[in-house]
Amino acid sequence: MRVLLTLVILLFAGPAGAGPIRIKDLVEFDGVRGNDLVGYGLVVGLNGTGDGIRNAPFTEEIMSNILERLGVNITGESFRPKNVAAVFVTATLPPFARAGGQIDVTVSAIGDAKSLLGGTLVMTPLNAADGEIYAVAQGTIIAGGVSVSGKAASTVQGVPTAGSIPAGARVEREIAFDFRGLNTVRLALRNPDFTTAGRIEQVINDEFGRAAAVMLDAGTVALDIKATHMASPAHALGRVENLTVEPERRARVVVDQRSGTIVMGADVRISRVAVSQGNLTLRIEESPLAVQPSPFSRGDTVVVPRTTATLAESPGIGMAEIGEASSLSEVVAGLNALGVSPRDMIDILKSINSAGALHAEFVVR
Repeated sequence: MRVLLTLVILLFAGPAGAGPIRIKDLVEFDGVRGNDLVGYGLVVGLNGTGDGIRNAPFTEEIMSNILERLGVNITGESFRPKNVAAVFVTATLPPFARAGGQIDVTVSAIGDAKSLLGGTLVMTPLNAADGEIYAVAQGTIIAGGVSVSGKAASTVQGVPTAGSIPAGARVEREIAFDFRGLNTVRLALRNPDFTTAGRIEQVINDEFGRAAAVMLDAGTVALDIKATHMASPAHALGRVENLTVEPERRARVVVDQRSGTIVMGADVRISRVAVSQGNLTLRIEESPLAVQPSPFSRGDTVVVPRTTATLAESPGIGMAEIGEASSLSEVVAGLNALGVSPRDMIDILKSINSAGALHAEFVVR
């Protein structure tokens, strides 16, 4: 039994300072947000890859409802089409979307359809959380994969049971929001940090020459619209969002055990610590032996199990001492030079963190 190790990818950040970043790339403005929409519809025109009506009765029900609305009476009829599929349609209504605008939609099969490739979504209303219809979707689906099958074999690439329709929904209702009437707009930091919030407050006040912004906490800065002496909140935010701030980042190490990926920042430091590591390889081999009875005897053939188990330890690395406040990128580079495998490197980082010598937030996924 052997353990196969995957390739590790090490991404190192540049200098500690990230450089000036626009405020619009660091925060979310209060009230400027999208709204999720969802609908239940029918896809037609599939090439025999649709739902099995017997296994998906809801497909037959929605198909009957659509045909009846179009004036086709199918009461008591028995039909088993394979070119239709019931789907969920999802979309996001962007902020300040106006009636007549178009948005993208995602279509996902909910029955046993094999593929939505080449299908057409029939007019589907999209509802928000309040139950109101805000958009209507319809159009040809661009599937995210392909499925090929024969009599004895089949293969699937990607996800053919989900797809999208670019600009596939038209906005029918606008969300009532009096943005112009706001007196205060809160700026919510995507990565809360007291230092970054303080810098945003300072650069806004310097821009307007007065105390127009105040830091409420590590993740919120409040902007007083009246103090900016601007005509409207839109004018004030248009001036604020392009101001630049140098954000402060926490030292963080992110490890993905599935892919063997390690991502770290340039400001991660390690205190003085000693590391010793070795590899154990366990191999188990089965060699059963069949024992035949003696000639002219009444015995039976017996299978005698034979198992060989070996445990070997590879050299690995001996006792290595890491200097005070060393950069983690230098430590990992040194471990790479010693030929330490990706999995072993992740275990070493976990142990260093458990010993309290890794001065950063350690995230394992």
